[in-house]
Amino acid sequence: MIKISGFTDEVSSKLDDQIAVLQQLNMHFMCPRSIDGKSIGEYTADEFAANVKPKLDAADIKFSSIGSPIGKVALSDEDGYKRQLNELRELVKIAKLMDCKYIRTFSFFMEPGADYEKAFPVVVKKIKGFMKEVEGTDIILLHENEKKIFGDVPERAVRLFGAIDSPQYQLCYDASNYIQCGVDPLEAYKTVKPYTVYYHMKDCDRGIEVPLGTGLGHIETIVTDLVNSGYDGFLTLEPHTFKYALLKTVVNLLPPVGKLKLPHEVYRKIDKEYGKRALQAVSRREVFIWQYESLQKILKKAGAING
Repeated sequence: MIKISGFTDEVSSKLDDQIAVLQQLNMHFMCPRSIDGKSIGEYTADEFAANVKPKLDAADIKFSSIGSPIGKVALSDEDGYKRQLNELRELVKIAKLMDCKYIRTFSFFMEPGADYEKAFPVVVKKIKGFMKEVEGTDIILLHENEKKIFGDVPERAVRLFGAIDSPQYQLCYDASNYIQCGVDPLEAYKTVKPYTVYYHMKDCDRGIEVPLGTGLGHIETIVTDLVNSGYDGFLTLEPHTFKYALLKTVVNLLPPVGKLKLPHEVYRKIDKEYGKRALQAVSRREVFIWQYESLQKILKKAGAING
């Protein structure tokens, strides 16, 4: 059964607001990235247990995965790596508290012009350092294809999967990130599908995030294929369209020239799609709900939802 989750900090940094939108949409899973203005990676397990878990339990909210920043440091940053080992140690405890199977990770930012072949064994060694923190648990580290990291394109993501060679290291797919790396997201999906156990739902149009199904991410095709393949896992909303909510009025006030030409064009396209005036304010909560409703429509069309 496909389950919908979401990065609810795109609605608000406040946990109470995040819980409220989940309850409004009758969602019972979230992917924590920022809670009450603080990165999930900065919480200790004790602090989380005292200040966060009771609210989640009261609202019957669970974690689909933990949206950690682990691996989102420069490959050359040794102090950052050591700090993240400590953060991951606490995140594993938090995952256990929440009976959460997945922790999202990355494969280190690369310097412009980096020698990827030379970097490969270093990346693998450091990821294996992360893997030691989940030994003896059933927790799986997910690799997300973030821009400008080692595994930003499908071939390198698959290569990492093979090198780590552990059932506790799997891939997470993000169509928008592949687009922003100049990769065809549908071809990338076909390449990484055998090694992917988790999907982020994010669409974009020429590098700017847009509501699901309105961009270049082939979201409907991918979701339909997952349904037909019997996918039994999470589709997690990470739309990033909060940027549209925050910037649309300013962008539409200014002349569409230079760097503003593309966002002006894309934001006006979104306005038209959802019947909004150019200078009409839109809340972050509203655009998150658009994403949820879009995904529901896609799932219904694919036959995963009845009625």
